[in-house]
Amino acid sequence: MNKRQQAGFTLIEIAIVLVIIGLLLGGVLQGQELITTARVKNVTNDFNGVSASIYAYQDRYRALPGDDANANTRFTLPDGANDNGDSNGTIAGAWSNASGSSNETRQVWLHLRAAQLIAGATTNGADGEGGNQPQNAFGGLVGVDATNVGLTGLVGCMGGIPGRIATILDTQGDDGASDTGSIRVSTTNNYDGATATASA
Repeated sequence: MNKRQQAGFTLIEIAIVLVIIGLLLGGVLQGQELITTARVKNVTNDFNGVSASIYAYQDRYRALPGDDANANTRFTLPDGANDNGDSNGTIAGAWSNASGSSNETRQVWLHLRAAQLIAGATTNGADGEGGNQPQNAFGGLVGVDATNVGLTGLVGCMGGIPGRIATILDTQGDDGASDTGSIRVSTTNNYDGATATASA
């Protein structure tokens, strides 16, 4: 009778391979968590940057950007007086206006760019008022509004934020409830304060 030697992996070799797979998997998961954390910080920085720019504009010119009736006398704006606001103390229009709109919510970005408080061109391109609205880390629009989300005063808005990230932002920066507090979550652009949801 011929006895053949069986070739195979020893328990030690299998254990080493499993440890390596575990380390790789742990590294990938940790890397994904680092990316999520970085994106949350980017969105937070976007909100803080918009707020700081608006406050700086108000301090410097004693008017809200977008609502400034004297913007064309301060800066050379592409559409002249048409790029002025009405100085009624509020920024009119929906925060996510379509390109080419001349609402004050779009003129905010034109006025901030003309004042060199944010980067970007002040010339009218194919989309209208001073180029595009800024985009957040997830590719959604950044905007401001005075008549949205059940809050009073000027409100910073962002679109395209995944539900999980919105929940993290609300938990870290507010009360953790998507329909109360200073950070609110909505699946629509005109949140009324009654039905806030975040999809995970």
